This record gives sequence, structure tokens and C-alpha cells, in this order.
Amino acid sequence: MQVTQKASIKGRGIASDKRSTRFNLPEKLADGDWLDEVIAIDGEPNSIRTTVIKEFPKSVLTFNRSPDIPFDRSVNAYRGCEHGCSYCYARPSHAFHDLSPGLDFETKLFAKPEAAQILRATLAKPNYKVAPIAIGTNTDPYQPIEARYRITRQILALMEETGHPVAITTKSARILDDLTILRRLAETDLVAIAISVTTLDPGLARILEPRASSPAKRLSTVKALKAAGVPVHVSMAPVIPAITDHEIENLVAAAAEAGADSLSWIPIRLPHELAPLFREWLETHFPERADKVVHIIQSMRDGKNNDPAFFGRMRGSGPWAELIRTRVNIAKRRYGLGASKWGLRLDRFVPPNLDGQMTLF
Repeated sequence: MQVTQKASIKGRGIASDKRSTRFNLPEKLADGDWLDEVIAIDGEPNSIRTTVIKEFPKSVLTFNRSPDIPFDRSVNAYRGCEHGCSYCYARPSHAFHDLSPGLDFETKLFAKPEAAQILRATLAKPNYKVAPIAIGTNTDPYQPIEARYRITRQILALMEETGHPVAITTKSARILDDLTILRRLAETDLVAIAISVTTLDPGLARILEPRASSPAKRLSTVKALKAAGVPVHVSMAPVIPAITDHEIENLVAAAAEAGADSLSWIPIRLPHELAPLFREWLETHFPERADKVVHIIQSMRDGKNNDPAFFGRMRGSGPWAELIRTRVNIAKRRYGLGASKWGLRLDRFVPPNLDGQMTLF
């Protein structure tokens, strides 16, 4: 997909609204005369607003057989993400819905308001076998619209009701809105949290992750979770060479100071439509080093923008990946951060009834 560079849009990560042709969906163009008439009457449009479409799927629990991730099932309450992270590997999923992986991904969102009820029906099935459910693996469960829809909160309430283990990944301080229920889940070893921190630089964060919580707020969130007895991990994902890699040691130190139990990292990967979109972002904000950044990323991905192979996608290869890995490991040892070991319990699960009550036998 070719992307024409555009000026940045304040508060948004990607300016391009170019649709993908990967799925050969018919192109839809607004009539130019109609647009001209609207502008003549109403004037130039206001800043781009976020819209939300409600969807009602038959299932919300997604299973995977990936050997390089520590969970085999996940729930995503939302599709698209208003955080607008320029590097988000989930962006290409919007192409499947005839929407732009660029601007549409962060402005045209989907919410599943009945996700908790649908999940309840799945957990109630006689053949359901319990294992930790991951939340936030595709789009952030605590992005701004969670304040209105509270779908993640409803799912957590179901986890507490049924004694089901859950792991959450987010880069939002909004998770502290649910600190009371998270504390109760932690008391019974049913929850673990990963806070994503990619940079300590608030200026860089504003253009890299424009609507996510600031780095300082994320680190204070780590402190608050730790103080509440909730196991908390810091995910330095992704590390972007020549953009964020110079912060590795300082970021590890900050995570340790905030009280993180563990830390991990993943090198940036650019699947499908994300590659030209991220290149556009680089040329908008770092034009003097855009070529350098892309070449380094490709050197960690066997000459490609993305390596989808298991294990390789999480680790990268080549001298740059090895150098980053060595630096992270040295810093982790220095500041006492090891690998994550959640130990979430499976023996507390009791299937629910569909009417909202617990089963007795």
C-alpha cells in the first residue's frame, strides 16, 4: 500500500486515511461535488472526532496455538484504538473491515457492549477448561472510550464472580479506576498486569502515542498497583531503534524504581499496511533519520519489515537485536528485574449459570 506523506494531525498518530487493497474490497469514494457543497454550507470540517460502532458478536473468546506467548485465549472488548500509537501492529486488522489502518483505526472504533454476557455463556459450557484469559492483546482495554462503556470492568467483575484468572496489558492509567476489584483479584492470585512503557520522554510520547497516558502517569500506575498488592510487569514494547533504544537503561531503572516485578521487551515489527504508515510517521517527525530507522528495523527482521515466524517475531535477529537484548539483560540484572512469573491460580474457578448466579455443584 503506497502512502503519501501528510502533515500530522494534532492529537492523532497517523494522518493517512488511505484504505487498504489487501482484501480486494471495492473502493468507496465520496462524491466530490457533494463534499464541495457541504464545505460551502458548513465551512471546513472540525477536528476529526472519534466515532464508536456497537457490535454484537456470537463469541468474544479467541483461542490461539502460538508457542511464543504465555496464554492460549484472549478477549478484546474493542476494535481500533484511540491511543493512536504509530507503531501498533493491530492497525492492519482495520483493513479487513474496509477501513483505513491509519486514521480510521484510531477514530472509527468498535465496542462490544455485551462482551461480558457473551463470555459468561462460554464459561458456563460444561466442556470449558479454565486457563488465564489475556485482555488487551490487540487493542487497549483501557483506551478512552472505556470510561463510557466500562466493558473491561464488566469482564473483570465476571472474572471475580467465577474465580477466573486474567492477565491485562495496557498503557493507560485508567486501569486504576478498577483498582478495588484488581486488589481483590490479586488477593486470590487471579490477576497480573503488564503496563506498556515505550519512552520516558513526554514530548516523544505525544507524537508516538498521542492519546495514551503520559510516561510519568504509567510509572505512577505501576507504583499504585504494586502498593495495592497487584503483580505488575513493565513491557518495553516495542523498542524502536534510533528512536527509543537510547532510553533502555533509564527506562529499566525507572521501572524498577516504580516497583515493577519484572520487565520484558519486543523489537518493533511492521506487518502489512503498518510498514508504509510507520514510514510516513518517520518522514513527518524524523525525516533526517527515516531511512536509517527503516534499515535497522529490516536488519532485525532478516531484511524484511516483519518476521511473522514464532519466537522470531518477539526477539528479532542480527547484531542490532542482539545488542538491544544484551543491554536489556544487563540493565535488568543491575536493577533486579527478572522474568515474569505470575503463578495465577486455576483451582478457584466455578462456572456461572447463564442467569448470573453461580453453580452450586
